Amino acid sequence: MPFKPAAYRRAAQVVEELPRDISTYGSAKELEMLPAIGEAIAKKIIALGFNILATRGTAKILAENGVACASVHKVSEGRPHILDKIQDKQIQWIVNTSLGTRTTEDAYTIRRAALNYHLPYTTTIAGAESMVKAIGTMQQESMEPKSVQEYFE
Repeated sequence: MPFKPAAYRRAAQVVEELPRDISTYGSAKELEMLPAIGEAIAKKIIALGFNILATRGTAKILAENGVACASVHKVSEGRPHILDKIQDKQIQWIVNTSLGTRTTEDAYTIRRAALNYHLPYTTTIAGAESMVKAIGTMQQESMEPKSVQEYFE
């Protein structure tokens, strides 16, 4: 297995729980510093069947790089915002690499909502890339339960 079992298990939960119209939320400060990497991961996320819902700045950077996405308000920008989308079960995965005092406060409430609604939450581009790989693998391969002994045969 190229990925750790824990990543596979979480990816399996995400894939199993995916409705037809799936969305991931992204607020990515790292995109501003690493647009090519963020763009590549965003395109992979779309290829997996996700729609991307991003904050205004992230959505602008993605659109400038040819990645289709919808825009949503930050919590601090007023309603409707990302928490409303989470509560309405329109978000299935959150990628939030925010920086700064205001965004840190928003990140706390988003993390809390992710916990309350049992959503996967990644805080780095590397974490998002790992989830993309794991979900992609899970969509292509079935992962059957095995005993510990079967892994060492």
